[in-house]
Amino acid sequence: MTKTNSVLSIRDLSFRYDEQTVLEDIHLTVPKGSFLAIVGPNGSGKTTLLKSILGLLKLQKGSIELFGTDITNFRDWEKIGFVSQKANSFNSGFPATVFEVVSSGLTSKIGLFRFLKKEHKRKIEQVLASVGMEEFQNRNIGELSGGQQQRVFIARALVSEPELLILDEPTVGVDAKTVQTFYNMLEDINKNHGITLILVTHDVGTITDKVTHVACLNKHMHFHGSAEDFDHVKEQDLSQFYGHPLQVITHDHKHGR
Repeated sequence: MTKTNSVLSIRDLSFRYDEQTVLEDIHLTVPKGSFLAIVGPNGSGKTTLLKSILGLLKLQKGSIELFGTDITNFRDWEKIGFVSQKANSFNSGFPATVFEVVSSGLTSKIGLFRFLKKEHKRKIEQVLASVGMEEFQNRNIGELSGGQQQRVFIARALVSEPELLILDEPTVGVDAKTVQTFYNMLEDINKNHGITLILVTHDVGTITDKVTHVACLNKHMHFHGSAEDFDHVKEQDLSQFYGHPLQVITHDHKHGR
């Protein structure tokens, strides 16, 4: 495997469904240890980009490298954790405890019907603690709030010890009061656990004091740079990227990166 400081490198990526081009000439590099927010309007190609990165769509044009390996030869998928939009995909009546949901994230490592060893149980407790959900481990997942459930799904993704965590609009269905705390947790996972994060979000201004980099996607990659540089992009330029007027409320950077 080629040594690289990038966990993800995309070059000249284009994709179309029938006659509709949804991604065109996308270039994107995600350095190890960074926290990237991908922002853009509905229909901008964000979902197609994620599916391409996760190997769920066959490349039509361009290349994707994961950890220095071309995606067509990449096999170390346990290095990548993924958290989808819980509100659109999860049956809250599913009869499982928080502990059981998180333990299912170890299936690829220990097998489907293997018993958990002490080190596995300890790891589950550690990741639950890292997302502030250790005291809920015996609760049924359906009894939790949307924000609490999403923390559990992040713990499930973390328990297999990924090097890259991808989150697709994880605050969908999460109440506004919880969102800022939720982003604080992601910042902690990035800074203190050394995990590279890619976050797809509509919260353009809210996240700029948490992330290290921002990519603005709308079929083309209209912006890709540091969060500090993104803070200085003019609102009229962002409105042009998005295709409609946009007002951004940004926050002062506190992490000094």
